[in-house]
Amino acid sequence: MRLSTRGHYGLKAMFDLAQHYGTEPIPLKSVAERQNLSEHYLEQLIARLRKAGLVKSVRGAQGGYILAREPGKITVGEIIRALEGPIAPVECVKEVDPKECDQADYCISRMVWARVRDSIAGVLDSISLADMCREAAKIHQTKSFDHNRGGWTLYDP
Repeated sequence: MRLSTRGHYGLKAMFDLAQHYGTEPIPLKSVAERQNLSEHYLEQLIARLRKAGLVKSVRGAQGGYILAREPGKITVGEIIRALEGPIAPVECVKEVDPKECDQADYCISRMVWARVRDSIAGVLDSISLADMCREAAKIHQTKSFDHNRGGWTLYDP
């Protein structure tokens, strides 16, 4: 199972909004620049996320986008499902409307794929945007930019 750029880039955009949660609405142009994403593509992703009730748009000169709920109440699983659809490594074990198969009652591989689906969904549903923000803060605390070397170095606080 491989996620498309929709899921990958959409999660990056939602993470960006989570990092700015509680401030003014964030213009998509700012998110696109910070996350190195196409603004046009980001507009398409945000439309899906808004339809799923994960983001809200604010119109006007100071307009932009905000999370519809606090970061701790939005999971990675919700974001991936909004952008990619139901989680499933194969059609016959989709979370919603699985494809019927005449061998479903005795198919051993179906059991394997169902367990894979449940494991993936369990991980995705256990990580919130707030968790991602906390992890990012930890990374930034243990790295510093070395201007002499022109790169990031780890340090032990």
